[in-house]
Amino acid sequence: MAVSRAQFHQRNLPDAQAKAAELLARKSDLQGAWLNWVASQLYELRPAEFASMVRRELQRLDNLP
Repeated sequence: MAVSRAQFHQRNLPDAQAKAAELLARKSDLQGAWLNWVASQLYELRPAEFASMVRRELQRLDNLP
């Protein structure tokens, strides 16, 4: 049975949020090298839909006041 996009998102959102927080936590350590490093980490994530979810969560977390 195929999983709908909404079901996939609902099932994987907690993991995407956790992965985004993990990646963002390295930002201060890596400083200027962080952007290239995080891009390589996102590139390795599968499936692509999950990588997109992590990227969106990173953007959301990085823009919090």
